[in-house]
Amino acid sequence: MAIPNRGGRNILFTVDVEEFDTAVEFGHNIPLSEQVAVSTRGLRLLAQRFDAVDARTTLFTTANYALHEPDLIQSLAQKHEIASHGYFHTTFEPADLLKSRLALEELLKRPITGFRRARMGYVDPNDVHQAGYQYNSSLHPTWLPGRYNHLGESRHPFQELGVWQIPASVTPTLRLPLFWLSLKNFPFSYYKLLCRQTLEADGFLNLYVHPWEFTDLSGYEKIPTYVRRHSRDELLDRVENLLRFLKPLGDFSTMGEFTNQLTEEKEIL
Repeated sequence: MAIPNRGGRNILFTVDVEEFDTAVEFGHNIPLSEQVAVSTRGLRLLAQRFDAVDARTTLFTTANYALHEPDLIQSLAQKHEIASHGYFHTTFEPADLLKSRLALEELLKRPITGFRRARMGYVDPNDVHQAGYQYNSSLHPTWLPGRYNHLGESRHPFQELGVWQIPASVTPTLRLPLFWLSLKNFPFSYYKLLCRQTLEADGFLNLYVHPWEFTDLSGYEKIPTYVRRHSRDELLDRVENLLRFLKPLGDFSTMGEFTNQLTEEKEIL
């Protein structure tokens, strides 16, 4: 059952922190050290923009990345929520759900309550429940050619086996995705309008980006233009502009905070 958000509007601007294996996916042969370094450069720059706007977020982090950059993740965890993005970004098996949670908890000395699978892939709800998570944000209720067709899935949060499913945001009628590629490729004024309309209609906005997008990607010419477009400063400026635009319309929340709010509202109902 989907639970309506009866509180204030929640802005969930989230980040999928991972090894930069997108370059490998498109044919670049780069070592893991470079994959990590590219994401680290982007994550540091993006974190500065969050600080400038005083926005708190959830960082869905692979355990592999976190163990390569423990000081950075521990530092960011002082302000932002850390959740699991699996153990590795390139591969996934059900055992990674628990393995990644325990690795992140050992690093941060605090509970890890949320999960999002790489590339918004399907995860068996029972596996998520058994691994001890309170929420899963792997559902993208839209159609992406070559990836998935989830047009029949709920756009709103719902519980499944005791775990909150928090879908990525899409527009109310046409289900246009508001994810990272839309931020890059839609006319920016149009994208902001869609975000505002969706936030006002649904009471929450769940967006996501990747740190590697905020670095200079010009040297990775095998990556398609639609992926490399608006990288580094241009995209950083676009994100800060978006966050400043959204700030008067709601509250920046972590996924964990949003999930707790949903639980409280369900108990009242």
